[in-house]
Amino acid sequence: MDEFASALGDGARWRIVELLAERPRSVGELAELTGLRQPQTTKHLQTLARAGLVTVFPLGQRRVYAVEAAPLKALERRLRELVETIEAHEDKRDVIVRYRAALEAESAVADRERWADGRTFSFERLLAAPRDVVWRYWVEPDLLGSWWAPQSMTVTDCALEPKPGGRAVLEYRDAEGRYRSEGRVHAAKEPEHLVFDLSVLDAAGAVSFTGRYDMALAVVPGGTRLRLGLRITETTVEAVSAIAGIETGWGPALDNLADAVGASQRTTEAAQTKEKEAQP
Repeated sequence: MDEFASALGDGARWRIVELLAERPRSVGELAELTGLRQPQTTKHLQTLARAGLVTVFPLGQRRVYAVEAAPLKALERRLRELVETIEAHEDKRDVIVRYRAALEAESAVADRERWADGRTFSFERLLAAPRDVVWRYWVEPDLLGSWWAPQSMTVTDCALEPKPGGRAVLEYRDAEGRYRSEGRVHAAKEPEHLVFDLSVLDAAGAVSFTGRYDMALAVVPGGTRLRLGLRITETTVEAVSAIAGIETGWGPALDNLADAVGASQRTTEAAQTKEKEAQP
């Protein structure tokens, strides 16, 4: 595919292929139709031939070139697969579009300290797993780290210790930098309620804003209902990008959580079925 794309990436070679799609042509005819000199045309044809896109037929003193359909069909299939992949993940592109719109809106009002203080957010998910399993995905570091940070990031520190005064921290990194939030747990009632503060820190370690999170789990038919509330305080002007990303950040994160606990529950159920089948 790389060789095909490289060969077709030149406008003159693309025009040559278009002309050869109509019928085989000689070098001289192609040079005349494209307005290129014959040596240039020959070099372009050699590039196309090396990629397998054209075949040369020596006919006496003439060299006639014909296009090969098979490589183009292979490229067509690959392009169709790419389009299907793009369409299947359109929701991820939508997250970026919504974040950009939120960033523009927040930038217009972030003109003073504490500009977003008191703002609240709420999220809800129905999770196909028992409440105790969902609780574990909030309080066990390895499980918490499997869904909390963006999927493109590497988690370097992650904890929500389920006790008053317990440590709350999320740190992750990518090629562009390191991102850290830290705070304390205020209340914990296993396996149904967790309240904690988390301050987003800037590159110098100063607080950009603090969020008070209130997470509640309730048993419902089919699994567990999660409700997450968030209230903003200590907002700085520099926090605009982080505030703008709350809706678009927590939505995918909770989707990740739903996928993780759902997969865990399916694995557990499969193991239990296998164990029952193995019993005499």
